[in-house]
Amino acid sequence: MSQTEESGAALEMPAPAAERAAQFAAPDLYELSGDGVSLIYHPVFAGGVPSFTYQDPHRTLHFHGDQIRRVDVPDLGTLVTVTLVETVDTGSTTFSVLLPRVNLPNHTGVSAPISTEGITAMHRRSPVVGLNQGPRDVYSFARLTGTAALVILPL
Repeated sequence: MSQTEESGAALEMPAPAAERAAQFAAPDLYELSGDGVSLIYHPVFAGGVPSFTYQDPHRTLHFHGDQIRRVDVPDLGTLVTVTLVETVDTGSTTFSVLLPRVNLPNHTGVSAPISTEGITAMHRRSPVVGLNQGPRDVYSFARLTGTAALVILPL
């Protein structure tokens, strides 16, 4: 006689992988701040394109679509980068945030606290070749905390 027949109770089998995956959803809103920087990032927003708002004590900038660069990095998460300043002759300044992987219950209104790093990178260049010697990238880091949330109805 099997164990199920002896006890009269059915053994609960684990859900198939596809069913377990449907229980979770990726965040569609990240709100982070710290060290004078705040950001709001929607991986998919109006029109199906990403949206990124960056704010520091000097400015508020809005980015959409291909102005936002996203790279999935194995073992780290997702690196999201925007260009804050671009000049023709002296370089640029970018801001990147490293977003950890987050699983949320698959229903709207849920969120999880996250902490991560924001990286402001100054990329130096000069039209005078001799001045391009030495480090061309200088980094500063901002400790960011906030939430990853699911606010749009899951499909």
